[in-house]
Amino acid sequence: MMLSVADIEFSYNSHPVVKDISFQLDSGMILGVLGVNGAGKSTLLKCLNKVLSPRKGSVILNQEEILAMKGTEIAKRMAYMPQKYSEDVLTVFDAVLLGRKPHIRWAASDNDFQIVENILASMNLESFALRPVNSLSGGEMQKVVIARALAQEPKVLLLDEPTSNLDVKNQFDVMGMIRRIVKERELSAVVSIHDLNLALRFADMILMMKHHQVYRFIHKKDVSPEMIHEVYGIEVSLTKIEGNTVVVPLYKE
Repeated sequence: MMLSVADIEFSYNSHPVVKDISFQLDSGMILGVLGVNGAGKSTLLKCLNKVLSPRKGSVILNQEEILAMKGTEIAKRMAYMPQKYSEDVLTVFDAVLLGRKPHIRWAASDNDFQIVENILASMNLESFALRPVNSLSGGEMQKVVIARALAQEPKVLLLDEPTSNLDVKNQFDVMGMIRRIVKERELSAVVSIHDLNLALRFADMILMMKHHQVYRFIHKKDVSPEMIHEVYGIEVSLTKIEGNTVVVPLYKE
């Protein structure tokens, strides 16, 4: 499976927010989208599944033009996880069941219930099934939102800052879970993320945005201190710790 994005552009009131964005991503791979605040990362994700309609460009998944589809059909292929979501009084089971909405015509079937049960089991969330969503911790909540996305049975996950407001352990737990799911289910994931070390640890490919455009689209092993300086305006050093590339800011007060 291949996700192919070509020449995506979007503007707010004639002000360009993303310009000429192109990349390709194979199944089983995670793309980390990096850039400063306002670079257009979140807007790009919303353009890929037509939450926002691009002014031009194409999004091809398995030779199908996603942008030509209706919302329900897109939701069967792509699952979008926004930065913010409502903390409601649904149980975890019912919240995850909402992910089946694109597939349900009249009422949820036994198959829909079984899919939800299987996802909760695979993510070790069975013991949370009857708990209200608004009683969960931040890390638990993120896992439930990912479970709801998986209930759509998508081929592509679009995740906007999935580790925001999480402590270090939950950041690694959530990103590790995303990586495991992408590999096991042979999905593709496009993840907007601020933390460079998390991106270099868990992503396969990196898309660096600068001035609303693609600055670099490269394998993570090819990221250099010079590229990070060009995008973020800060000097850094890259070092290896137990086989993992770590970004060390060389910040001077």
